[in-house]
Amino acid sequence: AIDEIKGEHGDLVSSGTLGYSEPLTKEFLKQNPHLVLDTQFFSTEFKERLIGSLNHFDEQCEGLLIHSENFQALNLLQKRYREQVRCVHIDPPYNTKTSGFLYKNAYEHSSWLSMMNDRIAFASSLLDDKGEFICHIDENEYERLSLLFNNHSLNTSGTIIWDKMNPMLGRKGIATQHEYIIWRSKYDRSILGRSESIVEMQENVKSLIKKYGVINESVRQEYREWLKKQENFSGGEKTYKHIDDDGNIYRLVAMGAPERRTDPKYHIPLKHPVTGKNCPVPPNGWSRTPDTLADLIKDKMIVFGNDETTQPQKKAYLREDALKQITSVYCDAKSGKDYLDLLGSEFPYSHPVSMYQHLLSFAQESVTFIDFFAGSGTNGHAVLNLIRATNYRHKSILVEMGDHFDTVLKPRIAKVVYSEEWKEGKPVSRDTGISHCFKYLRLESYEDALNNIEFRQRDSRLPLGIQEEYLLSYMLETESGESACLLNIEKLDKPFSYEMSIARNLESQKRSIDLVETFNYLIGLRVRKSHALVSFDADFITGEYGAVSARLKAGNTYKFKAIEGTLPNGEEALVVWREMSDDIKNDNAVLDAYFLSLSNGRSFEQIYVNCDNNLLNLREEGESWRVDLIDVEMKKRMFEETE
Repeated sequence: AIDEIKGEHGDLVSSGTLGYSEPLTKEFLKQNPHLVLDTQFFSTEFKERLIGSLNHFDEQCEGLLIHSENFQALNLLQKRYREQVRCVHIDPPYNTKTSGFLYKNAYEHSSWLSMMNDRIAFASSLLDDKGEFICHIDENEYERLSLLFNNHSLNTSGTIIWDKMNPMLGRKGIATQHEYIIWRSKYDRSILGRSESIVEMQENVKSLIKKYGVINESVRQEYREWLKKQENFSGGEKTYKHIDDDGNIYRLVAMGAPERRTDPKYHIPLKHPVTGKNCPVPPNGWSRTPDTLADLIKDKMIVFGNDETTQPQKKAYLREDALKQITSVYCDAKSGKDYLDLLGSEFPYSHPVSMYQHLLSFAQESVTFIDFFAGSGTNGHAVLNLIRATNYRHKSILVEMGDHFDTVLKPRIAKVVYSEEWKEGKPVSRDTGISHCFKYLRLESYEDALNNIEFRQRDSRLPLGIQEEYLLSYMLETESGESACLLNIEKLDKPFSYEMSIARNLESQKRSIDLVETFNYLIGLRVRKSHALVSFDADFITGEYGAVSARLKAGNTYKFKAIEGTLPNGEEALVVWREMSDDIKNDNAVLDAYFLSLSNGRSFEQIYVNCDNNLLNLREEGESWRVDLIDVEMKKRMFEETE
C-alpha cells in the first residue's frame, strides 16, 4: 500500500510536518508499526478497499476529530451518540479580555451564557446514565455558569479548586492563583479517581530509571529517600518502597495464616535460596499450600532475607488502578505549553495533560469522552495516556473550528499515538506507541453555506421596498432549493461526485462532499461494515408486459456502495447508494440484481436507497423489511427540529 501514496515527503503523517530526509519504505513502516498514516494521501480506490476490509468499523475507530463550529458538530452527533458518551469535558472561553486566545473571548454575560446554554443542552443529551459533565471556568463567570448548569437536569457533584501554584501578581485586589472545575453528574455517587500518590510514585521511578539508564541500587536508594519526604502520602502508600528488576513498585507482606493451621503441610519451612537452610515458619503456619508457595517462588513473587534467619515475605505490587475519592482541591503547577513545546507545536495556552489525566481517571471501563472546545487537543492527549496506563480502550471525540486543527490538534494526536515521550519535536522512544485509529471530518461552515446559495435567474426585479423581505422569507425557501448547501435532490443521482464550493485562504475551490458519511450520522447508524464501492455493467432482458431484468457483469457503468449497521432503535439497516444513468428502468433492474446478489440482503429490517426504485417488489411473503428513499429521509433529517 505504501506504493499507492500520493503526496510530498512529510505529508504522510500530516501536512504540517517537515519532509523525510529519505523516502519511506515498506521496511521502515514494518519497523514502526505505530506510525500514524493519513489515508487522505491514498487513492479513493485504495481507501474503499481498506475500509471495506474492516468489520465493526465504528467499534475499531477509537477517535473522532471534527473540524467545525461546535454547535453544528453537536447537532450532527445527536442521533449517533445520544446516551453513548460517558464524559463531557470542556475548557470553554472564560469570557475575559485576557489576550492570547484564538477565539472571541469578551461577550456580554447574557450572550456568553446563551452560547453556553445551547451547547450544554446538546452535550448533556449525549451522556449515558453514568455520565459526567466537567467544565473549567474562572472567577469571571463561575457563579453564573453554576446557576446555568442547574437548568440541565444534572446532579451537583461538587466544584474542584485548581491551585495553579502561580499567583497572577500585579492585578487589583488579591492575586488569583486558582480556577474552578464544575462537576455535574447524571446520578449521585462518589467520584473516584486514580490515586495521585500512585501516579507520583510511578513517575518518580520512571525518571530515576531514565536518569541512571539502568535499574540498580542507586535507583532504589534514591527512590526510598524521596518516598520518606512525601508528607502527603499515607503510611500505607509509603510501604511501597521496593522496585523490582522490571521497574515495578511493590511492598512486602507477611504470608502467615490469620488462624492456626493444624495440617502439617502448612508448617513446612521454605529453604533459603543461597544458604540452603530452613527459614522461619509463621507461628500459625503458612496461609498458602506448599504447591502455591512453590509457584510463587518460581514466579519470583517471594522475597528472602540476606540469610535464613528472616521470614520470607510476598511481593504486593502497586496497583495502577487503585482508586480514591477525588477531592475538592487539586494542585498542579505544570504548564500545558511545556507539553506542546516537547511535541514541537506552538499554541498560546493549554492546560496540563497531568490534570486532565487526573480528572478523567474516574472512568474504570472503556468509555467515550467528548470535548467540543478541543483547542490544541489536550483532552485527546490525556485519553491516549490513560489508554497506555490502564489498557482500557477509551474513545474520544474532539471538536475544534480553528485553523490549528490541522497544524496543532491533528498532528498532536498522531504524535502521541506513535510515542509517549517527545523532545524538541522528536520522539524520545519509538517503542511506546499504541495501536489506534481515528477519523477526522470537516463540516460545512456558515460561510460555505452562503457561498453555495444559488438563485434561479429572473428577468423581472422586485420593488426596492420589498426586496429584503422577499429575500429572507421566500427566495431562500423557494428559489434556492437547488443549491448544494440545501441538498439538491436532483444531484443525488450522482452521490459519489457531489460537490460544493469551499473557500480556504481567500480562494474558492470545488470540493467533494461525503454524502455517505453525512447520511450515516443523520440516521445515527452504527456502522458495522462499509463495503467498498463496486461497479458493474449489465445485460438486460425485457419480459412480459415490458418488465426489465438485468444480469450483472464486469464493467464500470453502474456503481454501488452498501453500508451495514444498527440504527438507534436497534434495527439492523442496509444503506445502498448508487449512481444513476439516464434510463431509470435499467437502473432499477440493476438495483434489483445487485440486491439479490447480497447474501444477507433480506435479513435487514430497514433499507435505504437513493432515487426512486421498485425494490419492495422483491419482498416475499412473510418478509417485513422496509424501503425508504435516502433523498427524502436525508432532507427531512437535515432540516428537522432538534429535540
